[in-house]
Amino acid sequence: METRGRALRADAERTVRTILEAAERVLAADPAATMEQIAAAAGVARTTVHRRFATREALVEALATWATERFHQAVEAARPLTSPPLVALHQVTANVLQVKIGWSFAMSRTAPSDPEAARVHADVLAQCDQLFRRAQEAGLLSADTDLEWARRVYYALIHEAAEEGREIVDIGAVDQLAARVVDTLLHGVGAPV
Repeated sequence: METRGRALRADAERTVRTILEAAERVLAADPAATMEQIAAAAGVARTTVHRRFATREALVEALATWATERFHQAVEAARPLTSPPLVALHQVTANVLQVKIGWSFAMSRTAPSDPEAARVHADVLAQCDQLFRRAQEAGLLSADTDLEWARRVYYALIHEAAEEGREIVDIGAVDQLAARVVDTLLHGVGAPV
């Protein structure tokens, strides 16, 4: 009986993931899309969507929570506190861009007042600050760099790259965008003097 319960739970989790992935695609293309349109894109009955998410708002909230989890996992997967700073900086950038591009609708709905989203963003901020300190110690950033300013510039660069990358489906192109962000952060856009 235990095995059957786990199989049902796994099936339910797959269904929820399928609905959330379809909701992201549909809502990114049309933020006013209906639950019926989302169900059709997910290949499930409308009643299945309503059984998992009582309202459209509940679905959007779950989508934002899902994206926040993906964002946190993307940062953690890059091992920003243990990988060599340049490697970590590039990998964090590429991973975060993948989430921001792939989950653009959901990422735009993450409520700063949501305690879990606030916790995740505070953790990511702390890891980013520590990565920037490590990058400074490794000589990637000059000793007199204002690290808070550098982080804010970095976040802005990621935002702009994600906006540019909305049409990207090729992972190699995301990697190139990440390289551009890191290069711009570390070397700027001016000619060497």
